[in-house]
Amino acid sequence: MKVAFLSSEVFPFAKTGGLADVAGALPLGLEKLGLEVKIFMPLYKGIKPESLSEDFGLSKVGKNIEVVFIKNDNYYLRDQLYNTAQGDYPDNLQRFSFFCRKSLEVLKKIGFSCDIIHCNDWQSSLLPLYLEEFYKKDKFFKKARTVLTIHNLAFQGLFSLDQFDLLGLSKGYMPDLEIYSKLNFLKSGIIKADRVNTVSPSYAQEIQAKEAGCGLDHILRQHSHKVSGILNAIDYNVWNPDSDKAIYLQYDKKNLDKKAQNKVSFQKELGLKKDKNTLLLGMVSRLTEQKGVDILSGAMPSILKNHQVVILGTGDPKYHDILSSLAKKHPQSFSLHIKFDETLAHRIYACSDVFLLPSRFEPCGLSQMISFKYSTLPLVHATGGLKDTVVDYTRDKSKGNGFVFLQYSQEALLDAVERASSLFSDKDSLTALQKRVAGLNFSWETAAKDYVQLYKSA
Repeated sequence: MKVAFLSSEVFPFAKTGGLADVAGALPLGLEKLGLEVKIFMPLYKGIKPESLSEDFGLSKVGKNIEVVFIKNDNYYLRDQLYNTAQGDYPDNLQRFSFFCRKSLEVLKKIGFSCDIIHCNDWQSSLLPLYLEEFYKKDKFFKKARTVLTIHNLAFQGLFSLDQFDLLGLSKGYMPDLEIYSKLNFLKSGIIKADRVNTVSPSYAQEIQAKEAGCGLDHILRQHSHKVSGILNAIDYNVWNPDSDKAIYLQYDKKNLDKKAQNKVSFQKELGLKKDKNTLLLGMVSRLTEQKGVDILSGAMPSILKNHQVVILGTGDPKYHDILSSLAKKHPQSFSLHIKFDETLAHRIYACSDVFLLPSRFEPCGLSQMISFKYSTLPLVHATGGLKDTVVDYTRDKSKGNGFVFLQYSQEALLDAVERASSLFSDKDSLTALQKRVAGLNFSWETAAKDYVQLYKSA
């Protein structure tokens, strides 16, 4: 089976979030299963392809996966992928409609007659529509079927209606794009793709209801026959405490005493009170309401009375200010880092006792899977992929692997923290659970097999 995989960001070439991690890892998993894969992404500033032509560049990853970089210096030779501090680039409609249409042209130019064109998020959602408009009778694309993965429904690619003519489409396609007096790239992808999936089974159901549907729930319900969910995975070559060079001491579930030593070294580095018996909660996240920072910031004064917290991330300036004020008041119990730092992220996963994921909604979440591998217990709100992967230990000790709060509230979050604290005081039960979660498997090998089945159904 031949697959063209389109993504606006792919690790290690360009990354702003989890989409890049998925786009970097899933094609490698598909290749291991025998599929022939080519990755398509824009040629952003700083990327150095192994070869370059007028239209595109080429590099290789995995054993034999070609990465095809779509070239347009006017659109992609910029400091950021999507926006600046002032907001989104005003020509994003042109930038990503070009990406979709040009990818189809290049597919034909290089002679890659694929079975599946796998699109990801709004940035490549126009491709199924362009495929229908311009290549419906083209024998080269006769067997091609399209799959659209929605990584986060909140991001839809919205533009003013007066930009429609810039897309180069027939007027008859306006209804496929228009909703609430806007052009909506993601809507067109949902309608035109042969299969639509999200990054967890629960999220696939949640977005078909009004509460989490972000205004597209009725469109998703109309197309529910082709909507499903496949849980994301993580790359254990990157996330593994046994080989992680970013942490102080490498360890595994057989020598968890080294995890405790990592924690004390981390406390010392951060200027926190050195005490292995103080519960340390970690968080690596965008600092936004979606990620639960509204209820967490309200709960922090209570949490910091007896526990320590370290947070890494950037986001809403309002939460930067609230959390910075708390960090100044509690220098020995709260360490805040408003930035992106890969080394620090690894240390937070390895050195924390509990990992915080209080998200209001979460399509999948990778952090809970990473924290398991590091024997760090996730504390989550019961939503989306968090609900699919974390079982509350206090409710089910045989299957429990973390702490879950059901009601999205400050009080419910604090209750879960106290349940985690109680387990932390029971060292024998804590160690047994830490060993168990480290053995959980969320590898791309399993997820890739699920995608192959999705492709076959398309």
